[in-house]
Amino acid sequence: MKSCRLACETRVRSRFVHRSPVSRCPAISDEGVEKIPCAPSDGSGQARQWRKPLTQIWHACGLSVIVGLFLVCRVQGAEEPFVLPVWPGAVPGDYGKIGPERVRAPSEAPTKNAKWITGVTKPTITIFRPAKDKNTGAAILICPGGGYWNLAWDLEGEEVAAWLNTVGVTGLVLKYRVPRRSGQPEPLPAPGPLLDAQRAVSLVRSRAAEWEIDPNRIGILGFSAGGHLAVATATHFDQRAYEPIDEIDKTSCRPDFAIAVYPGYLIEQQPAGKEINMDVLAPYIRIPKETPPILLVHASDDPVASAENSVVMYLALKRANVATELHVYARGGHGFGVRKSALPCSTWTDRCVGWLANQRIFGTNLSAK
Repeated sequence: MKSCRLACETRVRSRFVHRSPVSRCPAISDEGVEKIPCAPSDGSGQARQWRKPLTQIWHACGLSVIVGLFLVCRVQGAEEPFVLPVWPGAVPGDYGKIGPERVRAPSEAPTKNAKWITGVTKPTITIFRPAKDKNTGAAILICPGGGYWNLAWDLEGEEVAAWLNTVGVTGLVLKYRVPRRSGQPEPLPAPGPLLDAQRAVSLVRSRAAEWEIDPNRIGILGFSAGGHLAVATATHFDQRAYEPIDEIDKTSCRPDFAIAVYPGYLIEQQPAGKEINMDVLAPYIRIPKETPPILLVHASDDPVASAENSVVMYLALKRANVATELHVYARGGHGFGVRKSALPCSTWTDRCVGWLANQRIFGTNLSAK
C-alpha cells in the first residue's frame, strides 16, 4: 500500500461533532479522478448533539474499534476506490461563502470515533467496487450522517462501503453539501443535499453498464440525517428538485430500495423550546404511490434522533401499502454504524442482508455470493 500521510485538521463550528485523525493515500488517475484510501488511523467512542442537549455518552469498546479498522481496510480483491464529481459545473441551488472543505479539529470534537468532514461545496461520489467474483450487480448510494452540518465520513461512509463489498454490493459514498447554508434552520432538514442525492442516483444509473451494476438494483442507505436524506430521495423521485442539466438528468433518480438507520427529521419538528410531536410524521415527508421498499433500523434508547422517527415512518409506509420492515433494538444509542459490539444492534447488518435477499436485490439468488 502506498505510504500515507496524516490529513491536516482545522476548526469549524457545528452542533454535530465528529473527529478522528485519518490516514490518506492521495493519488490521481490518468483521467483526473482522485483515488482515495479508506483507512482511519484510530477510533473509539462517540457522542453527538443534535435536537437536544447531550444526555449520555455512547458506549465504546476495543472490539468495535478493531472491527471498524478492519472494515475500512481494502477488502481482498476489491478494486481501488475512485471519486467522481456529482455536478458537471456549478452546484445548483447553492449559495453563500462556504469552505474550504476540511476535517474537524480535535479541539472541537468531544469524541474520537469518526472522521468528520465539513465545508463541502463540491459534492462527489466515491465508488467502492467489490471483487469481480463477488459482484452481485447491486449498488447502494451511502449517505453519512452529521445533522446536515458535517459528514461522519469513515463511520457512516467508508466502513459501510467496505461492508457492502464483502456481500458483493458496490458501495458509493455520497459527499453531499454541508454545513447548512445561511437561513436553513436547525429544526428542519437542509434542502441542498436532496439535489445532490437525486443527481447522484441518476449518475450511478447512467454509468451502470460501465461499473457492472444492474440499473434496476440501485438503492440508497443513510444514517441519522443521512437516513432522512435516503428517505427523502426515495419519496421525491417524481419531483426532481432542480432543472435538468444534461443527459444524465433524463435518467430516473428513483432508488429501487432505501435503508434508513437511526434517521432523524421524520417526525414533526417544533421551534426551539417546544416539545417535538413524537407521534406525527413531519409535514414535508410525502409517500407517493411508487415509493420503493424501505428498511428502517433504530435503537430505542437513541437520545439524539428518537426511535419514533422510524416507528412513525414505518406506520405511515404501512398505511400507504409500501413494502417496509422495521427493526428497533433495546440498546445501541446513536451512531453505531456497521461496527460490531456486544449489543444486538450491531447485528442489524445481518438483518439487512436478509432483507435485501428477500427483495431479490442480489439477483436471481436469494443470498449474497
